[in-house]
Amino acid sequence: MRYLHTMLRVSNLDAALDFFCDKLGLVLVRRRDSERGRYTLVFLGTEEDSDTALVELTHNWDETAPYETGRFFGHLAYGVEDIYKTCADLKAAGVVINRPPRDGRMAFVKSPDGHSIELLQLGEALPLEEPWLSMENEGAW
Repeated sequence: MRYLHTMLRVSNLDAALDFFCDKLGLVLVRRRDSERGRYTLVFLGTEEDSDTALVELTHNWDETAPYETGRFFGHLAYGVEDIYKTCADLKAAGVVINRPPRDGRMAFVKSPDGHSIELLQLGEALPLEEPWLSMENEGAW
């Protein structure tokens, strides 16, 4: 058995792609638009050769009501080379850091549709550093 992907429903595909690709750094692997089914599927991945797991964004064209969100989903998790730089770049791009990397190891942000994204420092935690050390949580993750 091999893990293939995680599917997330998104209400605004452009906003989701901006977040996942432009801000978080994932790359578009493939896309399928179905006029008959009235949906778009977009598969995203990392640029790591060994990483075969994908995120599938599903956009149902005619859905007008917001999708219910909650902690029942859990989160997507990505390892990053420098948790502080990643969070600083996301913050500069307008992304709220819901759980700052106070421990030099872990942070949480949310997609435009409210999906929780965990960012984990690869390897050992970084030395504690301001402004992250003193930064409070914002919202829920």
